[in-house]
Amino acid sequence: MSLTDTSQHSNCSAMSDVLNRIGDKWSVLVVGMLGQNGILRFNELKRLINGVSQRMLTLTLRNLERDGLVTRTIYPEVPPRVEYSLTELGKTLQVPISALWDWSAENHGAIVEARAIYDARESTVAADNSRKIAYARG
Repeated sequence: MSLTDTSQHSNCSAMSDVLNRIGDKWSVLVVGMLGQNGILRFNELKRLINGVSQRMLTLTLRNLERDGLVTRTIYPEVPPRVEYSLTELGKTLQVPISALWDWSAENHGAIVEARAIYDARESTVAADNSRKIAYARG
């Protein structure tokens, strides 16, 4: 099945479904970290991913496991040891995610600059509009 024909409802639904999973911030970071580091335990992942809560990491790992992108291995020890790694399907995401990370690093400065220019322009327009309204009420 090719997703090039976006006029097909099923193609849009498939793209939306996949992007909802792999397009969120935490999923990208989990797949990226597992791709870079191989097998990781929960707390190692949590340390590597700045700002993720325990609950959000748990939900993200469960969803990635459900979608067949991450595998969870439980070792019957006391306390139990749980490790996460990418499945073969999950490994196919390494190249596009690495490209996205590289692109983000290369272009972040330009994006921040563009935002500042846009925000300054919008502030000027908003100030001009409020003056026009005040003048009209006069």
